[in-house]
Amino acid sequence: MRYTLLLYTDPADLEHMTPKDWEAEKEVYGAYIGALQEAGVFIDTDWLQPVETATTLTLKSGKAVVQDGPFADTKETLGGFFVIEVPDLDAALVWAEKCPAARTGKVEIRPSAMGSI
Repeated sequence: MRYTLLLYTDPADLEHMTPKDWEAEKEVYGAYIGALQEAGVFIDTDWLQPVETATTLTLKSGKAVVQDGPFADTKETLGGFFVIEVPDLDAALVWAEKCPAARTGKVEIRPSAMGSI
């Protein structure tokens, strides 16, 4: 079954990071990606630009309304994702627990709906 791990972090928790800290973080994520690939469960990943670069669109009123920034005003923001293929939720939880984002933020695990469409 395909799951997406959505990585949420409070940007305030990252403000203190130096370029050296970012290089170390990239190495940690690189190792995580390598482990996912070695296990044969890796499908895709991406690291998103900061939430300030977001644009949100809604058609609720019948016409397009475009807003700069995210839809919700929250402390934690979506920073990236991993898509994995594992047998079940228990296996997805194991990989979410290993995700570096779980140490400083939250990892939301969602099953893909593609198989049920």
